[in-house]
Amino acid sequence: MSEQRTTDGAPGDSGGESVTTVVVAGLCNLGIALAKAVAGALSGSSAMLSEAAHSFADTVTEVLLFLSLKRSARPADDKHPLGYGRERYLWALLASFATFVGGAVFSVHDGIHTLRYGEELGSPAVSYLILAVAFALESVSLARTVRQLRGETRRLRVGGYRYLRHTSDTAVKAVFLEDAAALVGLLLAFGGLLGAELTGDALWDGLASVLIGALLAWVAYVLARDNASLLIGRSLPERYERAISEALTAQPQVVRVLDLVTSVHGPDDVLVAAKVDFADLATAADIEAACDRADRAVRRAVPAVTRVYLDPTPPRPRP
Repeated sequence: MSEQRTTDGAPGDSGGESVTTVVVAGLCNLGIALAKAVAGALSGSSAMLSEAAHSFADTVTEVLLFLSLKRSARPADDKHPLGYGRERYLWALLASFATFVGGAVFSVHDGIHTLRYGEELGSPAVSYLILAVAFALESVSLARTVRQLRGETRRLRVGGYRYLRHTSDTAVKAVFLEDAAALVGLLLAFGGLLGAELTGDALWDGLASVLIGALLAWVAYVLARDNASLLIGRSLPERYERAISEALTAQPQVVRVLDLVTSVHGPDDVLVAAKVDFADLATAADIEAACDRADRAVRRAVPAVTRVYLDPTPPRPRP
């Protein structure tokens, strides 16, 4: 098996933009978490304390995502010849656990406690102010993430939902889902506070806390599922594998592609391996030239491809 390397069709660098998105989200979440904790302590609101836990969990998540982006960017070495790209999914998987344990479990537990035993509610005025400021800051963070998502969807010519469903840049996906969940959680906390204030019943506040926990559990599940899949090893979507196969078969000396395997190691790090049936009369020099052309053609078709391994293989005789 031979590897052909060229600089043509080098993948775009989305790592720097992802780091900026994570840092912006992390700073916003840290400030919001402290403010929510103070408001929750003053008002005695279970929903506000749940939102504080939510933001603290998001802050820990951003730290782990930042670590994942930095460690996965290390160049390949003798011990790791394919690089460290998949390490980002290990840290991102741990980040999803932080969201679940630090946010979902605490919120559900605190909400159930409030539903069972009630709570003494103080003045909600500070909480309303904090919720309004938090909503504004979370909106800024979400807008930054949406700008990056729009840039990527335009570059790849795919819809936003499809990109979020299939993207291997789980850091951006995590920030988007967490910011969106944070905005929904703020609305739930506001509803719980308002309901408890109008009725004098802490039931509304406890119910809001449980719903916030359920929302965080769903976000944690989605992120854990995607990161686990990428950590195990995921192939490119079918449309990209089809484009790679067409780029290979378009070469003059290539008869057909017998087997094609793609493996995603990062958003801009994809390995391609293929068993290729070359023309019977092709010389060794012809095959080498065809491999070189095919390598460039594959990189043009899918810019995220960083390694192309082609194995000249005769077709199997039919029984």
